[in-house]
Amino acid sequence: MDLLMMLGSANSVVIFTKTSCCMSYSINKLISSFGANPTIYEIDRLPNGKQIEKALTTALGCNPSVPAVFIGKEFVG
Repeated sequence: MDLLMMLGSANSVVIFTKTSCCMSYSINKLISSFGANPTIYEIDRLPNGKQIEKALTTALGCNPSVPAVFIGKEFVG
């Protein structure tokens, strides 16, 4: 959970995604269309991605685990 919150507060907008998730792509494009420059973490490409995905599902209740969006250091969904 600490790793997740640390990564989620790394930028004003942070999105956790998977490369195969079309909804993640759509969320990224939507947020970018408002002029934001989100930090994107593709958890299926990270060495600790399984750990992050587990934190998203258990600690934050994300089901499915992605896309998970943090805005202003706060988890919004």
